[in-house]
Amino acid sequence: MTKRDLKIGTRGSLLALQQSGHIGQALEALWPGLRVELQVIKTMGDKITDVPLAKVGGKGLFVKEIEDALLSRDVDLAVHSIKDVPAVLPENLEIGVIPQREDPRDVLVTANGGGLSALPRGARVGTSSLRRSAQLLRLRPDLTIESLRGNLDTRLRKLKDGLYDGIVLAAAGLHRMGWKERVSAYLEAQEFLPAIGQGALGIEFRSDDSRVRELLAPLHDEATAVAVRAERSLLRELEGGCQVPIGGHARLLNGLVHLTGLVASLDGRRVFCQTLSGEPQTAEMLGRQLGQRLLDAGARQVLEEIYGSTISQP
Repeated sequence: MTKRDLKIGTRGSLLALQQSGHIGQALEALWPGLRVELQVIKTMGDKITDVPLAKVGGKGLFVKEIEDALLSRDVDLAVHSIKDVPAVLPENLEIGVIPQREDPRDVLVTANGGGLSALPRGARVGTSSLRRSAQLLRLRPDLTIESLRGNLDTRLRKLKDGLYDGIVLAAAGLHRMGWKERVSAYLEAQEFLPAIGQGALGIEFRSDDSRVRELLAPLHDEATAVAVRAERSLLRELEGGCQVPIGGHARLLNGLVHLTGLVASLDGRRVFCQTLSGEPQTAEMLGRQLGQRLLDAGARQVLEEIYGSTISQP
């Protein structure tokens, strides 16, 4: 590989290729003469498709193999959906650039095109997320939540085939694929909190790679990065992985960061949700403080029941 080449490690799904390709095209437009290649890497989360993610266990199901390729210098950078990235990164790697965020909301896609209230009693709703299922059951305890795995196009096909009455997806994925027309209803963050980092991309690279850092710098959006820092700090404080009923969403408004966090029991009957605001430079501290408030309010017991172990005290 020459100095004019750059290799992006990516999952092989249509959405992952779209996201990585978008970043590659942006880099080539910024730096004439640069050639960006995509290298598809199959992750554990891609290999295990018949088991709910919550039962697979572990963290980083969709990133570990790509991070291994980064550390071995087989690829130069990786484009992740932030919501798939564990709260703690391997040594010598960093999410150094975060582009402007897409829509962070969840959406409902239904067979009949209606919203959540239009679903019949006992309707089958597909999701692989404990966070989504808990919040669905909080709003509609009568729903039948069924496991839904697979890439975005696979999930939509399963709905079309009649396996579900509705499915819950991230708005960002549908938007990036140009499939906005598939959305039946947006689930507003005020009542249905998204995953930590949802809608944001994180570009990961080796901390000592100053060339890649320089090439990527123009793609960074600091407002998005501040929000993501607050959310991921909350996730670390709650010792959360991707598959626990934890939600978080931060916004910059009138010069302040407003961070809302949620922890729910699996059945959606116990929900702890609070909001804290602060200066942008205190984003990480804000996440830690909100995490402790949620734990002290009762979330600790809920998480310990799910983890089967004790959550550390401050």
